[in-house]
Amino acid sequence: MALLSFLLMILARFILAFCELIAIQFLFSGLTQIKGYTYGDILLCFSIIQMSFTLAELFGNGFKTFSRIVKGGEFDRMMVRPCSLVLQVIGSRFEVGRTGPLLTALITLVLGIRHSRITWNIMTVWTIVAMVTGGMLLFIGLFILEASFCFFSVEDTSLINVLTYGAKSHGKYPIDIYGKGILRFCTYVIPYTLVQYYPLQFLLGKTDSWYLAFCPLGIIVFLLICYCIWRFGVKHYKSCGS
Repeated sequence: MALLSFLLMILARFILAFCELIAIQFLFSGLTQIKGYTYGDILLCFSIIQMSFTLAELFGNGFKTFSRIVKGGEFDRMMVRPCSLVLQVIGSRFEVGRTGPLLTALITLVLGIRHSRITWNIMTVWTIVAMVTGGMLLFIGLFILEASFCFFSVEDTSLINVLTYGAKSHGKYPIDIYGKGILRFCTYVIPYTLVQYYPLQFLLGKTDSWYLAFCPLGIIVFLLICYCIWRFGVKHYKSCGS
């Protein structure tokens, strides 16, 4: 029964994740392009974000449930160095059951690459790998940021889901289709464009600016900022009973 339950859980998560791909196909059944982006372009963009978010959930899911640890008082017994605590939280919620969405992300990425118009060379391979890796680090950084808020507030921190699940939902399309205001926010506040919009322009051949392929490296700075906030929270945390 345990094995059957496990397989059904993977199947259910696979189907739920695959529904987003079907939605894009329905959209393009009546359209040929959206602001200059073809079905292949959108599918490639979506598949990269899907893979990034799935990997981030696989490795960083512990930060998403960290508020329960703090509110339940378990954190008082886990007081260790901030760096060690990061590894402890990551290892606490590594779920094999997320192989369903991971399988969907792999299939979607293969389809996205197959339908894309990209010219294959070393730079395009680097760009795809950098976008997926940078996107994973971006979402993990946001998970760390969400967990850090638990040190300063006893209120629900689910508002940051707008920046994680919301980004995953809206990130299936290139950021520039939402307007210049959103493009600026996603560049200077939460740098989604570093792992999605700018390298995508180079990947699709819309610009010859090769240096855009290295934009995902900028996520390292964002991740360090998130870690500094986490470190500050750990050092200044006081339990509700203190």
